Formats: sequence, structure tokens, C-alpha cells
Amino acid sequence: MDLGRPRASSHPAGEQGHALLAVPLALITIVTVVDILAPPEVHLGPFLVAAPAITASFAGPWTTAAVGAVAVVAQGVTAVVRSSLTDLNHTFQIVSLILISVIVTLFAHLREVHEKELIQLRSVAETAQQVVLRPLPERIGPLRLASVYLAAEAEAQIGGDLYAVARTALGTRVIIGDVRGKGLEAVGDAALVLGAFRASAHQEADLSDLVAYLDGSVAPDPAAPRVSDGEPGDPGEGFVTAAVLDLPDQERALHLINCGHPPPLLFRGTRVTALEVEHPAPPLGLAGLVDGRATAQTFPLAPGDIVLLYTDGVMEARDRNGTFYPLTERAAAWTGADPHALLEYLRDDLLGHAAGGVLGDDAAMVALQRLGPL
Repeated sequence: MDLGRPRASSHPAGEQGHALLAVPLALITIVTVVDILAPPEVHLGPFLVAAPAITASFAGPWTTAAVGAVAVVAQGVTAVVRSSLTDLNHTFQIVSLILISVIVTLFAHLREVHEKELIQLRSVAETAQQVVLRPLPERIGPLRLASVYLAAEAEAQIGGDLYAVARTALGTRVIIGDVRGKGLEAVGDAALVLGAFRASAHQEADLSDLVAYLDGSVAPDPAAPRVSDGEPGDPGEGFVTAAVLDLPDQERALHLINCGHPPPLLFRGTRVTALEVEHPAPPLGLAGLVDGRATAQTFPLAPGDIVLLYTDGVMEARDRNGTFYPLTERAAAWTGADPHALLEYLRDDLLGHAAGGVLGDDAAMVALQRLGPL
């Protein structure tokens, strides 16, 4: 079950934009009235340039141009009332106002074009990521599942968070990971890992062999183009932190290989325990830099236990004071017994902690619960 992908927008919506439009129009009205009533030696016309400038900060070029035109008309009315349109002082004010209105309208146009490009790129990345991250089933074997994906603020590049489950002849395997980097390249790397996991999870009998296969899907290609000095690219340039779990149907246990990823949390009754492995493996793509193979560590998993998997975007969420989200502490305050309720609680609590209710990095969480007696 996917609990949704909320996203905050940093740009004014239609009704808010109309409300903001009242600010420059009110400014034009106030400046014009005061300028007409002011003594002859006082000229407030130059203040009118603020109206189109303010409008350009939140509206498009057509609205900016319209406000600029209203400001020019208001300046012309002031000139007629106070002296005449041919008065040298008012003539210069009107010409200056026209030029500035044209300039800020051009900037509003360029900003709108840039925003449309960003929205299009973001839409492509989101679509690609949604295709890569297939929704998890609510039930698979003796497990109940829930997942949530929290996208970062609109200006941030989409991340490479990933998760998937695969059913095998003996149980269920789960992966959660985070690709180094952002944007479409990270989504592509996530697709490679997930494709390798889905293809091999039911073929590799040993979890160590599965992780070795996944590492090979991320490791740099020796035949890849060399950098300018003739040396191969840095093998540490691209990697994926991941936690890979094997949950056999006939065992009250889970087997875990942690490849540089935040440790899962085990909920048992009122206790929350981090599943810290004694011998963590390097992130996927970096196994060639160390000797030996990744080995799985076994943890007890009783019926009713819940395991929480998450990416570092959860822990790295900051409040207005720069304080990181205290996941373990907040998780320990939860008193329910349902994986869906757990993720709903953590999602709302995390967004409440994050400054402005938006995240600086994408975050994913998966909760799984062992059901009933074996």
C-alpha cells in the first residue's frame, strides 16, 4: 500500500495570485492620489515603477505588462491634473516608467519560461520514478506491507530512492536503497538496481550471492570512457546504499545485509530497536574496493513484529533551527500495531518537523509486519 506522494508548491495558486495583484494596484492608487494632492514641488511619480516590479515577482509577463500600462495611465492622469502631458518633468517620468515596465515584463517572461522548463523536467523525472517504483502489495506471503514516498520541495531535484519486494519459493526478499546523486541519472541508476533485484531475487539462493549480483549491476564498467588524463573514472563516483532482507516463511527470523544504509528499526511491543549488523558491507558498486563477501546477519522476527525501512532523507529532514529529525525517538512514541498506521504517523510527524512542511531531499519508508503464528 502506497500512502501517497505529497508535494508542496512554492508558487502562488490562482486565488493567491489574484490577491497579491491587489498590492501593486493599491500602490498605484495611493501614489496617484497623494501625488495629485501634494504641493507642486513634490513629485511622487517615480514610486510608480515599484508596481510592475512587484508584479513581476509573482505574475506572468501579460499581467506585469498590464500593471505597467495602468501605472503609465495613472502617471498621465497625474500629469494632466497637475500641469500637462508636455511638461518636461512628467514626460521624463512617463518615458522612464514605460522603459522600466518593458524591462520587468521581459524578466517576467524569462522567469516564466525557466519555470516551465523546470516543471517539465520535474514531471519527466517524476513519471520515470513512478514507473521504476512500482506500488508494493498490501500482503505478500505472511507479511503485511505499507510504503510511503515523500517528494522533496518543488525546486529540489528528484532523488534516487528505491524499494521493492520479490516473492521466492522459500519466502520474501525486500530491498530499500538510495542512489548517490539526483535527477534523471539517479532515477536511471535506481532502475538498474531494481531491475537486477527483480531478475535475481528468486534465482540466487544465498543472500550474499544476491548482493554480489546487485553490486555488479552498479559497479563501473571497465570499458567505460576514460577521463582526460587517460585514467579510468573514479570507482567511487556512483554507488547505492541499500539494505537487503530475506524473510523466510518457515523461520521466525529475518536475514539482513546492510550495504552502508541506515539500520532498519524493529518494533516489538513498546520497544524500538535498531537492527545494527556487526559487519556492514560497502555500498553497492564499491564492493571491489574491499576484500571478502558480504555476509548476512540474522535477527529474530516474531509474529506481530514490525520492521521499518527508510532512506536517509527521513533522518536528514531539518526543522527551522537546523535540528535533524529524531526518527528513533519519534518512532518510540508510537503505540499502534499496524504498519499502515505507523507510516501515516511518521509521515505526518516528519512533515510537521520539516521547516515549512517541505523536505530538502526525497524520503522513502517501507514498513513490513510478520503475521500470525507459523
